[in-house]
Amino acid sequence: MTAVASLPGSIRAWISATTLPSPGVIAALLIAALAATLLLATLMRRRSDAFALLAVFALPFRLPISAGGRTVNLLIPLYVVVAAGVLAHALPWLLSWRNGQRAGAAREQGRGSTPRLIDAVVPLRRLSFWRSPRGLECLLLIAVVLYALQASYSADHGKAAENLAFFYLPFGLLFLLLRGVRFQRRLLLECLGVIVAEALLFSGVGFIEYYRKTLFLNPKVVAADQFDNYFRVNSLFFDPNIYGRFLMIVMIAVTTVVLWTRTRRDVRIGALVLAWLLAGLVTSFSQSSIAALLLGLAILAAYRWDVRATVYVSGALLTIAAVFVAAAPASLHFGLKGTGGSTSNATSGRGKLISGGLELFADRPLEGYGSGSFETEYRRHQHANGENATSASHTIPITVAAEQGIVGLAVYVALILAALYVLFSGAGRSPPRIALAAIFAALVLHTWTYADFLEDPMTWTILGIGVALARAAGTETPVPAVPVP
Repeated sequence: MTAVASLPGSIRAWISATTLPSPGVIAALLIAALAATLLLATLMRRRSDAFALLAVFALPFRLPISAGGRTVNLLIPLYVVVAAGVLAHALPWLLSWRNGQRAGAAREQGRGSTPRLIDAVVPLRRLSFWRSPRGLECLLLIAVVLYALQASYSADHGKAAENLAFFYLPFGLLFLLLRGVRFQRRLLLECLGVIVAEALLFSGVGFIEYYRKTLFLNPKVVAADQFDNYFRVNSLFFDPNIYGRFLMIVMIAVTTVVLWTRTRRDVRIGALVLAWLLAGLVTSFSQSSIAALLLGLAILAAYRWDVRATVYVSGALLTIAAVFVAAAPASLHFGLKGTGGSTSNATSGRGKLISGGLELFADRPLEGYGSGSFETEYRRHQHANGENATSASHTIPITVAAEQGIVGLAVYVALILAALYVLFSGAGRSPPRIALAAIFAALVLHTWTYADFLEDPMTWTILGIGVALARAAGTETPVPAVPVP
């Protein structure tokens, strides 16, 4: 009680408002989670590829937890896998520390060598460092630390605490563990097989929802569907756009296999999978996911055939699409025509959120209003009755600018540029790296039209695997892997 009483008032209110099960249920859940963690850690100690497979398998599964008057969809299975991975990798370190091997190795490395502090500081002044995997890792760390620091003056400490505790910190550990995995061809194909099987299953659930016109999860979407002339499927993701994002990522990966495979059998199977997933994506009515998919496919086409031809074809298709949307009748529900037709209506109210976010940025451009404060500040600044206020602007750069100001926006831009350079540099001869680069670019576009960048484990997973493959390709000296017997 004393520890809780010493916390800021907003955090105490968040803790007191959290809906928790009975103490007995909590104890049982903790025991089950601990047992699962120990079991998975044992498996990871025996099989070096177990962590990657389990992490990819756990990525989509979310469980709703009510906290602070909000329902947070937490990736609890992924948390258990990450905890097991940390434990499996920490055991050798602890054992070596106990036996004195770590201290002896440190003394051997220190004899006749340059001080490590100098080796760590000097590269920071070089541009090449920030374009390397190590520079990308440093920028990720800076982004997390900055977010934590800017939470100190946020008007919504609870939201900032949620993002740090449930997203930034566990996903950061996920990244660190994945970057040390040796992703051989077999492991990459196994990971792809796992995520494709899940996507096929989720699409099947979506088809059932669409046929029954009933959602299994997320009553908010159910209520919204009652006022629309079309039904949006979200499968088991609580959100049709997150569902669409997942399918989009899997479709880009499968398309890469289809484009670079040499066997007709793989092409036929891949085509059937893509047709099934495309039907699932269409039932979600996620326009942002479709746009991101097209960008990813364009990148694959540029690598597989010709960059100039891809640019010309993409430009022509974009022009045709723009003309079609502008001339489309109101019956197609694009939102530009008919009753209440406007750009904001066509974007489901995101136009107002963007303009409101820009106003917040203009009011406090340097440091922003603090991490996680967008919803609170949006309602407070001339939008008290705005029904469109959400936890983000649905355009990540706008959210970052409003919450973290120029400082946070600069880190965000640097992080995007570094990630793109690391993923695209030298990827031309490696289809897996091409796929990761295309997926990341598509994901960035999706975050510009929806939400969740560092709050999405997919971002950290793509970057973790991408860094591991970049190091394996020889673009940087690999990080010494922890030996797993």
